[in-house]
Amino acid sequence: DVDESGEIVKFESGGLPWRGHLYDLEKIHTVDPLIKFVLYTDVAGLWRVQAVTVEGRGFENRLSLPEEWRGVRDEDLAKIAGIEGCTFCHAAGFIGGNKTYEGAREMARVALQKR
Repeated sequence: DVDESGEIVKFESGGLPWRGHLYDLEKIHTVDPLIKFVLYTDVAGLWRVQAVTVEGRGFENRLSLPEEWRGVRDEDLAKIAGIEGCTFCHAAGFIGGNKTYEGAREMARVALQKR
């Protein structure tokens, strides 16, 4: 599934190596704009929003989650982000979590708007 923005992709589950495949598909299909976030479920069934890295640069994201969210958890994050169900945002901004798909998608959409 691809969000209407064209920059957010949904996978039904996580745990699979996806980066190399995503980079290849973007090249084959001349994807423009490039995908910025991937959404998937973790082993607990919660949704993750993960930033896609710049190809060949493992720690440089195409777009990170907003700075003001980083290192914040649960209700504090939900309040700052204005999105229900937030569970965390990593201090480096490369991954975050939400209780629902809709919440994770909204986290990615807000990050796109704030760039």
